[in-house]
Amino acid sequence: MSLSSSKVAPRAEIETQAGPEPEELVNPEPPPEPRREGQSEGKFAQTSEIGIGPDSPELPRPKRPLLDASKLRAHEGRESKPSWASGQSAERLPPSRITQETETVHRTRCHTNCLEKPLSRAFERLGRCVGSHPWIFLLVPILLTAALGIGFIYLPKEEEENLEEQYTPIGSPAKAERRFVQAHFTTNDSYRFSSTRSSSETNFASILVVSNSETLLESEIFEEVSKLDQAVQTLSVRKENGAPIHYREVCAKYRTFCVPSNPLLYVWQRNKTLDLKTFTFPMHNFKNHFIYLAGFFGGNTLGDAVGQNHLLLETKAMRLLYYLKTEVKEDSEQSKEWLVHFLDEFYNLKEKLAFKNIQMVHFTSLSRQLEFEATSMTVVPLFHLAYLLIIIFAIISCYRFDCVRNKMWVAIFGVVSAAFAVVSGFGLMLYIGVPFVIIVANSPFLILGVGVDDMFIMISAWQKTSLMDSIKERMATVYSKVAVSITITTITNVLAFYTGIMSSFRFKQQFFIPELTPASTHVQGKSQFSSAQFP
Repeated sequence: MSLSSSKVAPRAEIETQAGPEPEELVNPEPPPEPRREGQSEGKFAQTSEIGIGPDSPELPRPKRPLLDASKLRAHEGRESKPSWASGQSAERLPPSRITQETETVHRTRCHTNCLEKPLSRAFERLGRCVGSHPWIFLLVPILLTAALGIGFIYLPKEEEENLEEQYTPIGSPAKAERRFVQAHFTTNDSYRFSSTRSSSETNFASILVVSNSETLLESEIFEEVSKLDQAVQTLSVRKENGAPIHYREVCAKYRTFCVPSNPLLYVWQRNKTLDLKTFTFPMHNFKNHFIYLAGFFGGNTLGDAVGQNHLLLETKAMRLLYYLKTEVKEDSEQSKEWLVHFLDEFYNLKEKLAFKNIQMVHFTSLSRQLEFEATSMTVVPLFHLAYLLIIIFAIISCYRFDCVRNKMWVAIFGVVSAAFAVVSGFGLMLYIGVPFVIIVANSPFLILGVGVDDMFIMISAWQKTSLMDSIKERMATVYSKVAVSITITTITNVLAFYTGIMSSFRFKQQFFIPELTPASTHVQGKSQFSSAQFP
């Protein structure tokens, strides 16, 4: 049974025609006859005689073998198969799948300007708005700074800083352990004071007396030390309302008496006929009352043993320690006022007494804090010099010999806008009650550096714009070019300041909070304000 070519599927017919001709349909060529010598030479001679050229007669072409019609019809009925030699695929992808794969390729393409492009567009619109309405962006920062600057009326003038609170970690285990000790070992500095039970630093004044001779254990030297002790206890200071504050009102007491400044001196003052060579160290038994002397004498020379102690033969230095009330806030404030007066009058007291046998130095619980504040105040003038140098550098670097391209006034307004950022940021922080510590006074130096950096970027972009464009278009171009730079610097500064705020040290938090306000909320306004000066 044979199939006609009209009944075969079109696709099969196309594939059959595209494929190579099957070998079984082609008549095999007859094998070549054996060559004879004469015939071969005759043909060669004939070819040589005919020659090859344009006038030579056309040679007869060999005829292609014919296909058998019956075999051709039988082959057309077969289902053609793809051939690897022809390079034809077994299946063809449908059009829907090709479209889907094309869309997937377009979707997975990475765009690196996904953030830069919208930022540039947004800043371009902002720059065009600044160029169209420059006076709005010039006056609004001035009014905002004037309004927020009112917060400086809340600036504390003589507020004392607690160094322990500022420079120790918040919620540290040591503070928790101290609260535990204070709960179980209570003290009462108004009636039953004990320095050994105190777990926190108390208000005190300490005087170190050093003998000019080999030992202090002489009646004449003890007499001078006793005069010094009495002079200190007679000091008094007046409050703002005129009421005096005497030493007996602020001293830490044991029952109704002030705690002695030196126990051995206190015993000698009660009985000046005592033999100073009979005292033992480190414990002395005075009428069945043991006195601990280890913390009050230094440079000792010990003698023979007396029980567990030794005779105190010589001593070079003696300490007078005046404990003051600390637990009650009102008493602590009065104690600090007395200490400040003691520091002011100590050198006058030293010159007035004019001792010949002893030398003395002093130290109080406020000395460390006062020295810290004094050091900070000596550093502040150096920062003022640094501010001046940065301002001069910013202005001179923008100077050009060409009057058209000269940007000195732009640099001046850029520095002024950084100053506005400092005033508005600090005013806002003081208005909402953020504490002001002395270390924050150095932060404007950092804010000025950040502001001047953005100013240089904008001036550089402005000088690259075309002079033939309008102010509005040039401002739009400048803002679109500097969008990424200013945004990245602002974000990094804000993140850095937030990292400082998360610190466990309170002085870092109070330093970075005022820094964060002008850096995050006013740097962009500062840049707008300085850019508004370009026209």
